[in-house]
Amino acid sequence: MNRVPSVTIVIPVYNYGRYLRQCVESATRQQPGIDLEIIIVDDKSTDDSLDIANAIACGDSRVKIIRHLTNKGAITTYNDGLQAATGEFVALLSADDLLTPGALTRAATLLVAESSVGMVYGNAIRFGSELPTARTSGTEWIIWSGVDWLRARCRSGYNVISSPEVVMRTSTLRAIGGYRLDLPHAGDFEMWLRAAAVSDIGFLIGVDQAYYRDHAVNMNKQVFKSGTAHGKLIDLRQRWQSFEAVFSGAGHDLPERDQLFQTARRTVARHALDYANYAYARGFRDFPVDEYERFAHEVDAGVRDTKSGRALARRKRLGMTSLPLHPLWAPSAAALRLSELARRWRRRKVGV
Repeated sequence: MNRVPSVTIVIPVYNYGRYLRQCVESATRQQPGIDLEIIIVDDKSTDDSLDIANAIACGDSRVKIIRHLTNKGAITTYNDGLQAATGEFVALLSADDLLTPGALTRAATLLVAESSVGMVYGNAIRFGSELPTARTSGTEWIIWSGVDWLRARCRSGYNVISSPEVVMRTSTLRAIGGYRLDLPHAGDFEMWLRAAAVSDIGFLIGVDQAYYRDHAVNMNKQVFKSGTAHGKLIDLRQRWQSFEAVFSGAGHDLPERDQLFQTARRTVARHALDYANYAYARGFRDFPVDEYERFAHEVDAGVRDTKSGRALARRKRLGMTSLPLHPLWAPSAAALRLSELARRWRRRKVGV
């Protein structure tokens, strides 16, 4: 870079005092070549989060504190911090997550070089108690046109970004607005879709940009029952609502809007039926198949006539087995697993 860009890191915190100092240190250390601003937003924590935040701010003039007098919830906390950001670029970093060495420098280098890019991300490493070694030496990137990135999301239906690995151009954030209060589970996903509707997307190849902490009190696990049948249905509903929001808002005037929206519709509905089919394949008798099927038909009535729809109808006629994996359904279960592995490989290699 031939100049020093400014980057704001917004750190929302609620009862994560035990993680806060390490989080801030990951953002302030080993991030050369940038002018840094840290905004910690405490959402009326009942632990020592605010005391720790104040102690950090006393020792570092780059750190500012926003204190909520009442608990306002995660989305409002995010938006309050983002609204206060003054940097040219901005990132939202949960207090239990971490940045890797050089992450901000790498992201800022791309954003300075590629003026059409409104959002950049790389890989995020999931971790528990032990911090894995991060890949930090990569210097290459891929630029996706916003429409191409949106198309990839509509075809896969999945969010490929954890969140802490993202850095946005602040002007892009101002253009699309903050997080939506009505999408507490998929707010990040909807935000990324909106960014792609108005700008290009950058992906840093072969580097780890952040650590995403996977622990028992992670909000996705506590509030949204992540990993359960109920949690997966919440996720599907909010992913669909994200597509609806984007294509009725920031992406409404895209030339390919109708085609992209229909692709997303079919993809999300098919995912719901694939989960139901998998439940039959594995003999999960307590799986809410009817709820998944009903949701799929609400999103796309035509999904009945797809391979997934016909397969579920056939399985319902034959009934669910009590075997761990019925031989008749084993190929489709294997196909679903292979599809998941392929998706993870694409995400790691090219970002989509």
